[in-house]
Amino acid sequence: MYLSQSFSVMTPTRKPLPAYMTNTVLLIEDEPDIRDMLNFALTRAGYQVWESDTAEDAMRKLDGLLPNLLIIDWMLPGMSGVELARRLRLDAHTSALPIIMLTARGEEADKLKSFDSGVDDYIVKPFSPRELIARVKALLRRVGTPDDGILEIDNLRLDLNAHQVSCCGEAVKLGPTEFRLLELFMNHPERAFDRSQLLDRVWGRSVYVEERTVDVHVLRLRKALKPYGLADRIETVRGVGYRFSPEQ
Repeated sequence: MYLSQSFSVMTPTRKPLPAYMTNTVLLIEDEPDIRDMLNFALTRAGYQVWESDTAEDAMRKLDGLLPNLLIIDWMLPGMSGVELARRLRLDAHTSALPIIMLTARGEEADKLKSFDSGVDDYIVKPFSPRELIARVKALLRRVGTPDDGILEIDNLRLDLNAHQVSCCGEAVKLGPTEFRLLELFMNHPERAFDRSQLLDRVWGRSVYVEERTVDVHVLRLRKALKPYGLADRIETVRGVGYRFSPEQ
């Protein structure tokens, strides 16, 4: 057992991987005791936890819609955590995912190798679950994912936990796809996404839909925002796709 702080707990009930969920962490750890303990700590801190015990299983899960953050153990059976991180960084679908590496290796050369593979943070075993939670929260803040699940721009408020959108206190009715589109846009203001990127991020690569489907849902999103004077926030970028531009 690597962890310096222990819990006496029942093994958390496993839930099937959802098609889409916010405030999620994918935990990739092959030792069941450590995986169960970290699952408990993360769940208690308010995160939804997906689990994998190999890099190959994690890559299958990531082929669809994405979690908010990855926690990867270096020493995995088969493909190592370092190699997994390197592959994820080379794939446009997963390249922006925040990654924390867990390892028993504390030498400077190992840390440099880990960072060279593209990880954002590195935790040496033994460590306490409290330290891990603090690192998770700090990394999510750095990449712009709010701890309280609230995104707010131009009086537009998106509650990830309640799955609700409002403007100046008035509810904005959105379908689930338009909600996910708006979440992506508000998480990345001023970033232009092409249609294939939007399909990957919102629908997932395991779902086949035509690129013109994106245009239909962007039109629906604009229509829902129009009564609040926010339709023009979703701009068309000629030759590229769409972006969300807050009021300057």
